Amino acid sequence: MLEKTYDAKTVEPRIAKTWDEADAFRAGAGAEDGAEAFAIVIPPPNVTGSLHMGHALNNTLQDILVRFERMRGKNVLWQPGMDHAGIATQMVVERRLMEKQIHRRDLSREEFIDKVWEWKAESGGAIFNQLKRLGASCDWSRERFTMDEGLSKAVLEVFVTLYKEGLIYKDKRLVNWDPALLTAISDLEVEQKEMDGHLWHFRYPVEGVTYDPENPDTYVTVATTRPETMLGDTGVAVHPDDERFRKLVGRKVVLPMVGRSIPVVADEYSDPEKGTGAVKITPAHDFNDFEVGKRHKLPAINVLTVEAAINIKDNEDFLEGVEVTPAREGVWDQLHGLDRFEARKLIVKIMEEGGFLARIEPHRHTVPHGDRGGVPIEPFLTDQWYVNAAELAKPAIASVREGRTNFVPKNWEKTYFDWMENIQPWTISRQLWWGHQIPAWYGPDGHVFVEKTEQEALDAAVQYYLAQEGPWKAWVEERLENFEPGEILTRDEDVLDTWFSSALWPFSTLGWPDQTPELKTYYQTDVLVTGFDIIFFWVARMMMMGLHFMDEEPFHTVYVHALVRDKHGAKMSKSKGNVIDPLELIDEYGADALRFTLAIMAAQGRDVKLDPARIAGYRNFGTKLWNATRFAQMNGVARDDDFWLGDAKLAVNRWILTELTRAARAVTEGIATYRFNEAAGAAYRFVWNLVCDWYVELLKPVFMGDDEAAKAESRACFAFVLDEIYKLLHPMMPFMTEELWAQTAGEGRERSTLLCHATWPAPEFEDAEAAADINWLVDLVSGIRSVRSEMNVPPAAIAPLVVVDTNETTRERLARHETAIRRLARVGDISLADAAPKGSAQMVLGEATVCLPLGELVDLKAEAARLQKEVAKVTQEIARLAKKLSNEKFVANAPEEVVTAEREKLAEFEETQQRLGVALERVRSAG
Repeated sequence: MLEKTYDAKTVEPRIAKTWDEADAFRAGAGAEDGAEAFAIVIPPPNVTGSLHMGHALNNTLQDILVRFERMRGKNVLWQPGMDHAGIATQMVVERRLMEKQIHRRDLSREEFIDKVWEWKAESGGAIFNQLKRLGASCDWSRERFTMDEGLSKAVLEVFVTLYKEGLIYKDKRLVNWDPALLTAISDLEVEQKEMDGHLWHFRYPVEGVTYDPENPDTYVTVATTRPETMLGDTGVAVHPDDERFRKLVGRKVVLPMVGRSIPVVADEYSDPEKGTGAVKITPAHDFNDFEVGKRHKLPAINVLTVEAAINIKDNEDFLEGVEVTPAREGVWDQLHGLDRFEARKLIVKIMEEGGFLARIEPHRHTVPHGDRGGVPIEPFLTDQWYVNAAELAKPAIASVREGRTNFVPKNWEKTYFDWMENIQPWTISRQLWWGHQIPAWYGPDGHVFVEKTEQEALDAAVQYYLAQEGPWKAWVEERLENFEPGEILTRDEDVLDTWFSSALWPFSTLGWPDQTPELKTYYQTDVLVTGFDIIFFWVARMMMMGLHFMDEEPFHTVYVHALVRDKHGAKMSKSKGNVIDPLELIDEYGADALRFTLAIMAAQGRDVKLDPARIAGYRNFGTKLWNATRFAQMNGVARDDDFWLGDAKLAVNRWILTELTRAARAVTEGIATYRFNEAAGAAYRFVWNLVCDWYVELLKPVFMGDDEAAKAESRACFAFVLDEIYKLLHPMMPFMTEELWAQTAGEGRERSTLLCHATWPAPEFEDAEAAADINWLVDLVSGIRSVRSEMNVPPAAIAPLVVVDTNETTRERLARHETAIRRLARVGDISLADAAPKGSAQMVLGEATVCLPLGELVDLKAEAARLQKEVAKVTQEIARLAKKLSNEKFVANAPEEVVTAEREKLAEFEETQQRLGVALERVRSAG
């Protein structure tokens, strides 16, 4: 017999241990030889990560698919693994070292990397144990790590191949530079933050005329939010059609403070409507300026160090063409090495003292910040490695356009195309120590050799230099017999962007570049379950790499789930204090309750608004199933292996088997089409509304009666239905269902298989007549209960039931189900009539009108007054909300979640108004 209550804290660890000891989730477990393969690769969490609500949703949905397909007999692999998370991990380890007053640069590169591996062994990967608590049924024996030997081999293969195909190259371009982390970062790692700042207007004197701040003909005014970059100005741009500056195009102005002459160029980048109409051009410190500079062959002068301090003394370009006076040297001494924001203040002060500051305006603008370093990034001119993403994107675009890979929901295809069709070169080098070091070596003349190993690079270098005429040939010849590799070659210190190795995940985790049995079996994988925020970071890049190296898409479907927000619809963030910890929810409600909540709320294209009260409600759903099973056990329900669906004779059993068939189809269809909310909803309705609310109630008289044949049939049928319920719910609620499966094996018996390996339900029993018959009874009793509730009929009160305009079928049903109707609907005499009695509440059921004479049970006038008062109150709220939402200013300026919440309130009030209106009409008609 089951315990009286289900204790998730006790059961879940025990079930997890059972799965683990049975190796239940290894690739192919439970499948027959030759079974169709089904594979999913986990979006690898960062090694530094811990379980958050996004992970909980993402992995719950993956697990539903995986358990579903495993039960459908497929050869399933859910491939787990972790990402080495270059920047995040290096930050963690550097912070740990700083606690001991050790800076990274105090260690050698090898010593620092050893520290990272020590940290990983000690603390990294805690998220895997958290995923196991959630119930994730990965093949944990196949866990991979983006820095492990096999994946590192794949990274080398891809980098070297792409380089030799001309698709990876080194170039000097502007990059997003993070002065806190001292590395380049991609556009996708930049956050735009609204900040209050200033717009400084400076006068640049026209060369060859006497500068007079009172005479506009002697200068050009430019406006900037970043005065510190003016030291690197190499031009001023004006619009070619701007009459104000036409006579200045082709002439030069003098850069104040520096004294460098810079040209005025005509370029459409300058907007005559913005600022002064003239734009200072700093090619080394602004992405747009860089493009203008290229068009007009303007030099790019970098005036900052990697720490974003002013760099003058080490910068020959800065002083090119500038007369250095003792006074200017004094300014340079003050500025050199000064932090960019401190330099800004000093430069503004010097410009003001020199008479070059026209005015200062307050200005709110967006400032790009590094998403991990947390400081404003700097556009920075530097040598980096790039992938020709535009070329790799072409087949990946065609794949989605031609339907070989599909996005669900389909609207995300537009996001994918917008990104891919405008894709920029991918900056893949990072100035870090933790990561895959770029396999590039430089010869003494700077020539680069890209190979998989240093020895291969050395062999290539020797061949190269021996084929050259000149000093390097003789230099190498002298050392051919006896030299150290480092004597000729120096390795590139940069590492690869973390997303480079993640882009290979669907095939590198299966053993590529070796042609392994796993690669042959499980590639192409089936569906990728992911959040929309990494479509660019990861999905697009996997598509590019998979098609290039495997000649096949990495997956045929990309299911994009939405965000998990708080109950008000606000995005969760630490600053708002509204972050919900899934582990705390699991502790309080159990993993099954959390999983089922996430599943039933995961409607395509709609964010999940998570309210812990909902999780408590779905925990009650589990309790309902538990109690139904206990009821069954107390009434002798037990599995009968000889029970055949066609043997069922009682209408109630034929009805529930028909509804089981319908529910199984709906759940199957829902999961198979990624409509997880519909699958969960179908299971919920069948289990709670039909089985627990009605089937149990309708079987009570059978179990209490004397018909042994009816009892035996019902016990066998109920046992069968419960088994199928456990299977249908297993993908969503794996722990409780696995426990119920084991506990209902029967006295002295054991199940032949774990539930996770049981066969997925596919009942084909249909008895439309029995289903219509019992559903008519359910609808009748439900309707009567609803009327009683709406009209405030006391629970103990018994009202007569009068049915008008009946046909033969209804009359027969009323007679056959009279006992059940009286018991379940709390009605007295049941009679037929030609007209509705006075003072009765009415409802329509099929062709008949069902009447409840309530005049003696309810004060109809008082009830009408109460309902009118409720209607007025709700109508007032509807008017208030409608007015608020018709205010364009409110809709435009209020946070999105606030507007959404108000719209939802309006919809709820309108629904309540409609319901109250029906109730009021019933009371009036009864009066």
